[in-house]
Amino acid sequence: MSFDSGSLHAALAAAVGDDAGLIDDLRLAFLESAERQIDLLSRARCDANWALAAWRLKGLCASFGVNSMIVLAEEAEQGAPGDPRILRQLRASLDSLSL
Repeated sequence: MSFDSGSLHAALAAAVGDDAGLIDDLRLAFLESAERQIDLLSRARCDANWALAAWRLKGLCASFGVNSMIVLAEEAEQGAPGDPRILRQLRASLDSLSL
C-alpha cells in the first residue's frame, strides 16, 4: 500500500494558497486530530465506540483530501474493535504524512 503525503499538502495549498505558515498550522491540526481518533480506535472496546472513531477519522480525512486514510477508515468501520492490523496500517499511514 502506498501513501501520498503530497495529497495533504496539495489539498491544504488549494484551500489557503501559498501561506506556508497557515499550511503548516493546518497540517499539524490534521495530524493531531487524526492521531486522537486513532488513539480512540485503539482504546475502543465496543462496536459503537469503534465505529464512531472510525467515522470521525473518515470525515476528518475527507475534509483534508487524504484518500488513502479514508479507505483505511472505511475498512475499520467494517472491522472489529481493536483490530491490530488496521490500527498498524492507520498509524503507518499517519506516520507517512508526518514526514
